[in-house]
Amino acid sequence: MFKLLITFLSCLFIISHVHSTEIIIRPGDVLQIEIPGEVDFENSFQVKRDGTLNLPEIGKVAIVGKTLSQATAGLAKLLGQEYRAINNFKIYLIERRVPIQVLGFVEVPGMIDLPEEGNIQMALQKAGGAIAGAQLDRIQLNRQGKVTVFDYKSYLDTGDFSILPKIEPLDVLFVPASPLIGNVQMDFDAATLSASGDGSEAKTAIKVFGEVLKPGVFSFKKGNTVVDMLMRAGGVTRYAGVEHIRVINNGTPQLFDLKTYLDTGDASHMPKITPGSTLFIPIQEEEVKSGLRTIYVMGEVFKPGAYEAPAGTKFFDILANAGGPTRFAESRKIRIIRTTGKVDAFDLQAYTEGLTQVTIPTVSPGDAIFVPEKTDMNEKSWLKITPDRSIRIMGAVKKPGRYEWGDEMSFLDILAHAGGPTQDADMSQVRVLKNGEEKRMQPFDLDHFITEGGDFSLLPKVSAGDTIIISERPRDVIDNKARWLRQSQESSIYVFGQVGQPGRYAFNNKLHFLDILSAADGPNQHADIHNIKITHRNNFKSKVSTLDLGLYFETGDETLLPSVKSGDTIYVPERNKQWIDNKKEQTVRIIGAVENPGRYKFSTDMTILDILAESGGPTQTAYLEKIMVVNISQSQSEENISQVFDLEKFIEHPDFTTLPMVRVGDTIFVPDVSQSNWNVFMDNVKDMLSIVSLVAIVGGL
Repeated sequence: MFKLLITFLSCLFIISHVHSTEIIIRPGDVLQIEIPGEVDFENSFQVKRDGTLNLPEIGKVAIVGKTLSQATAGLAKLLGQEYRAINNFKIYLIERRVPIQVLGFVEVPGMIDLPEEGNIQMALQKAGGAIAGAQLDRIQLNRQGKVTVFDYKSYLDTGDFSILPKIEPLDVLFVPASPLIGNVQMDFDAATLSASGDGSEAKTAIKVFGEVLKPGVFSFKKGNTVVDMLMRAGGVTRYAGVEHIRVINNGTPQLFDLKTYLDTGDASHMPKITPGSTLFIPIQEEEVKSGLRTIYVMGEVFKPGAYEAPAGTKFFDILANAGGPTRFAESRKIRIIRTTGKVDAFDLQAYTEGLTQVTIPTVSPGDAIFVPEKTDMNEKSWLKITPDRSIRIMGAVKKPGRYEWGDEMSFLDILAHAGGPTQDADMSQVRVLKNGEEKRMQPFDLDHFITEGGDFSLLPKVSAGDTIIISERPRDVIDNKARWLRQSQESSIYVFGQVGQPGRYAFNNKLHFLDILSAADGPNQHADIHNIKITHRNNFKSKVSTLDLGLYFETGDETLLPSVKSGDTIYVPERNKQWIDNKKEQTVRIIGAVENPGRYKFSTDMTILDILAESGGPTQTAYLEKIMVVNISQSQSEENISQVFDLEKFIEHPDFTTLPMVRVGDTIFVPDVSQSNWNVFMDNVKDMLSIVSLVAIVGGL
């Protein structure tokens, strides 16, 4: 019976498809393979999604894309290897099916199988339908990597089947989530979603918020007006400021007066709604007076507010209606803010003082008069004074800070305003940093100006925005060394070497060498005061001078003291240095029977007696009658000369004219008595006596 039914259906299919041999086999097709006498082929076979048939004794066979005649020939060849009776072998297409995938925001995502006439709605229904939060106007149909986006919501609204794309085997239908649900998975009901609007595409969605019943994101529909969008948002609330609705189209803000539109019906001033527009309905402000003849008065007046300004109204009329400025008002800085955005200044105090160059400003409807608060100097507020009318004073002043500046003020005015300099202020190094100028100004010597007097025109020129810096002098040496960074190089002098407190000291050009040496506690017991070095660095090229401070103490000659200035360096070397520290061109060598032979510094004021005393004097075994002085030639034309000096004779008859000449580079040799002629003779005598005694002893034997 079953075979008769299959044969009947096959005949019907063949009759209805005259050109069945031209049908292309697709995934999902149901085929009947007829081999007489084979039980394994009584049931039908469906083409898998991968395009294959799973046949008995053969296994998987690729068949998709072939016609029925091609598939018959190919399968007959394969089946002939396993089955004998294939003379009447036939293949029939019984049914066409459409296997697809439905993914995304549906109740049961996964694989579904539709009949040939299946469509999108049938596919969604078989997947359980879209769930709450699905974005119906952006459903995607993916066919072999090509994505088609269609508006399923529009199909549901209109019933237009042309909106829905045709489905084919292996298609993937994806239902996205609405952007309104955010990034957190949670349950929504219809009321919650509808309250958030129906917007989908972020670039074209219309955003409505503020004083409306249902603010949200709504889809753009061509032809919608501002009123349409307000209705979609549930209408305005009772607190809405409908006269100042703001609409932003393509980045351009516009104001819309809904009340005027409802009163007149004139839609010419209604902004157009474009994709991506934004509507904001502000809250209504209470007690706001506005009109075509209103002037606003704000700030330090007795009755700030909005005042009617009929034609011919003057500035003082409006100011008088507001009660005039209070005692806290800064009447010199009144501002008139024009409707065009321009700001005009008015000095009421200067006008009352009769200054002719001050004129009364005119006012027009829509202008605003602002009377600022007077700056309280005791209140440390940066917001009270704007940078364009203030000046900064820092450093060693009694009240450093930021002060209001007037063009009639001078440098001394602002310095006095800051309480004047402190006791530790370095008045010789006052610096002014000009606003907007990169060039550094030279320090101003205010100390010299005060003590010596001078023209006030020589004072630094300061204006609003400038900065005045007054350096601080260290209180003592220890404090100086701890806070040296606060002292500029231009006002410092450096003292190194054998002094009580070497370091970096504040210095001005009124001080001299002894002042700075005293500040460093003077030379210590190891100092060589005869060879103090001063490096003068305040010129274009450095210069080094040598000072014999011992000679100054002996003579009191002030001309010996060098002139030092800020930036110079003083070095006090150590006495009794190692001989290698003294150059041979500056020393005299003394060797032989002295207490401390070595190299000693020598000057033209010294004699051989000074050198002998410097070396500790001759020893007890020194041969004083034959002291040798070797004079080194000072040029190639001269010869080296050796002199003999008898110190014992000089002691008996001291005549300084007989002292040998000693110059730098010379050598003094003090021989020992063992080297005298008498000692040599006596040594020979002793040797002869020893020989005679030996001969006498031998003869006696």
